[in-house]
Amino acid sequence: MRAQSSATASTPIAVDAPARSRAGTLQAALGVVAFSLTFPATAWGLEGFGPWSLVAVRSVLAAVLAGGCLLALRVPPPARRHWPGLAVVAAGVVLGFPLLTTLALETSTTAHAAVVVGLLPLTTALLSALRFGVRPSRTFWTAALAGAAAVVAFTVQQSGGALTTADGYLFGALLVCAAGYTEGGRLARVMPGWQVIGWALVACLPLTVPAAALALTHEPVHLGVHSVTGLLWVAAGSQFLGLVVWYRGMAAVGIPKASQLQLAQPLLTLVWSVLLLGEHLTPAAPVTAVAVLVCIAVTQRARG
Repeated sequence: MRAQSSATASTPIAVDAPARSRAGTLQAALGVVAFSLTFPATAWGLEGFGPWSLVAVRSVLAAVLAGGCLLALRVPPPARRHWPGLAVVAAGVVLGFPLLTTLALETSTTAHAAVVVGLLPLTTALLSALRFGVRPSRTFWTAALAGAAAVVAFTVQQSGGALTTADGYLFGALLVCAAGYTEGGRLARVMPGWQVIGWALVACLPLTVPAAALALTHEPVHLGVHSVTGLLWVAAGSQFLGLVVWYRGMAAVGIPKASQLQLAQPLLTLVWSVLLLGEHLTPAAPVTAVAVLVCIAVTQRARG
């Protein structure tokens, strides 16, 4: 009887594990779709806002949205031990990555800037391995490196192979965002993902509110359909809702595997760039897309 009871009790766990993994993969994928619109939306926002105004205002709007949710649900503040990790999330995801990529997009096309997110999965996996002792398999690393190489080659080819001054911003954005993703994925295992980004956004308000007020007085503002739409998307979609499902996905399937889904992000960004910005793709796009999808499939099946 005890053996039967144990078997019965363990069955739901065995069934729930694959379902949880599938749900986590879906959530991480939704986050990637939201992030893929960030660069085109930023380009739209820059039509009416200066770079500092756009970054500061988007952070304030996202913090108001997140803070309203936290207040409405009466969520207590995180424990003191979680605040250092939240500070890393805030510095990397709320402030660093948006600011550095927005500055880069002043002189760079979205195709060239997409090299950042092409390298981001590999950088996130590397930081995860260094920070938490994660040791994915050799197959995982081989597929991850191959996917990153394919994305880098494609995005560099799209930009004509020329390096610009924006590359310094992009490289810095790559590092700070990978750090924010790593810490956010860790925290999402002990608190809901939306609370991770929510508290990080709220914690930045003492910086972003005065920064927004200062930037708006020094940079010209020209409100239009594109600029307002771009601002609203990067604030609500990229800065809050996208990160909510992204952190939940990372908590469910692990940081390294979830990060590899971002290999598809540069290609999605290029599609949006064609549809929204009128940019043109080369014939190499379908070949790269197939290569990236194969790499994603391999990394998702590889066991760490």
